[in-house]
Amino acid sequence: MKKIFVFGNKDLKEDNLPLKILSQLQKKFPDIEFAIKDPNEEWDTIDENDAVFCTENLKDLIVLDTVMGIKRVKVFDDLKIFTRAPRVGMHDFDALTNLLFLQKLGRINVVKVVGVPPNLSESEALKQIGEILHHIKKAKGHL
Repeated sequence: MKKIFVFGNKDLKEDNLPLKILSQLQKKFPDIEFAIKDPNEEWDTIDENDAVFCTENLKDLIVLDTVMGIKRVKVFDDLKIFTRAPRVGMHDFDALTNLLFLQKLGRINVVKVVGVPPNLSESEALKQIGEILHHIKKAKGHL
């Protein structure tokens, strides 16, 4: 079984769509483990026993997150395409910065971000994410 990390902030309307549809995604894809992660606070709890970070699985980390500036759900295969948010202090250490840092440390190699626009309806987001996950599963023979 593959794990997909889900990022978001349930208290911010512009950042909570992936979390709002999570239970529906879990029903639609029972063979995928969806794990809600705070991109800044929970990474230190991940160790060799976590399926995503076992040596054989380091190549394919999949993250479901809100992405500003897109109109449809889209897969991003390279973190370098994203614009970094301004950082003044450690509290501005965002998901992108943390993922880039983990890559630099060698904890992860490749990250696919399934980006969800914040203004999409729940039903349309579920449909588009479903199509992408089916496509990824079909291309790899599994997810």
